[in-house]
Amino acid sequence: MSNIELIATSTFGLEAVVKRELLNLGYENLKVENGKVTYTCNEEGIANSNLWLRTADRVLLKIGEFRAESFEELFQGTKSLPWEEWITEDGEFTVNGKSVKSKLFSISDCQAIVKKAIVERLKIKYNTDWFKETGAKFTVQVSLLNDIATLTIDTSGVGLHKRGYRQDAVEAPIKETLAAAMIQLSYWDKNRVLLDPFCGSGTIPIEAALIGKNIAPGLNRKFVSENWPRVGEEIYKKARVEAYRAIDNDVELKIYASDIDKDAINLAKENSIEAGVDDCINFKAISLRPINIKEKYGIIICNPPYGQRLGEKQEIRKLYRKMGNIFGDLKTWSKYVITSEKAFESEYGAKADRKRKLFNGRIEVNYYQYFGPRPDRREK
Repeated sequence: MSNIELIATSTFGLEAVVKRELLNLGYENLKVENGKVTYTCNEEGIANSNLWLRTADRVLLKIGEFRAESFEELFQGTKSLPWEEWITEDGEFTVNGKSVKSKLFSISDCQAIVKKAIVERLKIKYNTDWFKETGAKFTVQVSLLNDIATLTIDTSGVGLHKRGYRQDAVEAPIKETLAAAMIQLSYWDKNRVLLDPFCGSGTIPIEAALIGKNIAPGLNRKFVSENWPRVGEEIYKKARVEAYRAIDNDVELKIYASDIDKDAINLAKENSIEAGVDDCINFKAISLRPINIKEKYGIIICNPPYGQRLGEKQEIRKLYRKMGNIFGDLKTWSKYVITSEKAFESEYGAKADRKRKLFNGRIEVNYYQYFGPRPDRREK
């Protein structure tokens, strides 16, 4: 099978995490840019990327890239690309667009021109003037950055953060992709205890359990490229069989999750059942209190309330001071906290060992990392 160029898109700040995931999947010659990682693979790589990437937003098939400073250049450049290699004669395709720092700034005009150019190309290749558009669906994206047009087709469909296990969510949930990134940016591994004392609907502990058991995050959902003749159901079926075989059912995980909201805990339990990891997580409906877990080298990863509304600020800061007092007693534990509160460190009472700027949806947040000592090998 031929080499194909793919783009794994990501939230700002997570590009290095996506790169590491791709390296672990066996892909090389990676090109990292803002919000994306480009790499080459074959058709099987489309299925494996969608099934296994935990922190990427989407997997895009790169059709071509060229300079376009006029609508004519955009039309001719688009028309010259081999769309017929992917879009079938009965294929239904739409065009999305975005433009940043480019002369062609009208998104609607760019979308219309790209659509027309693709149709003209397909008319010639399929020797027809009319298309049924009753077949597989294709979403084309034209992305203009500094007058460079990048043309892609989305292979994922619904965003990769939609794992299929979260039936409902509490207010202000954290995206699954960000939760997975928080875990991968921590020192947690399947042999260490993990605690989330603000678990909400359970996203962080569930993502940790999926990582600990080596369950592919996309195993319980469908992808739009499964219906493409060039990729197809057989390639995805093979990839899923291999993913099922890779699950570690023997691992014994020690994951604890709590929240003051009983309804949230009930929802988290339901979500963990949907994800197939309910036997790995100990859920409890309790308020924040001193940690009564005996393991010496634990990990706390949490997404506490941010207090976006003005009236909540005082309560949130009081909560952060309480966190500092309780977490501070765990001298040998590592703690990881994500919040948009700029004064978090002063309220918590300690400067983070490392601070990483990220985005939770459209909210700018910081990931505060407090490192405990490495576990003693003899004690492990």
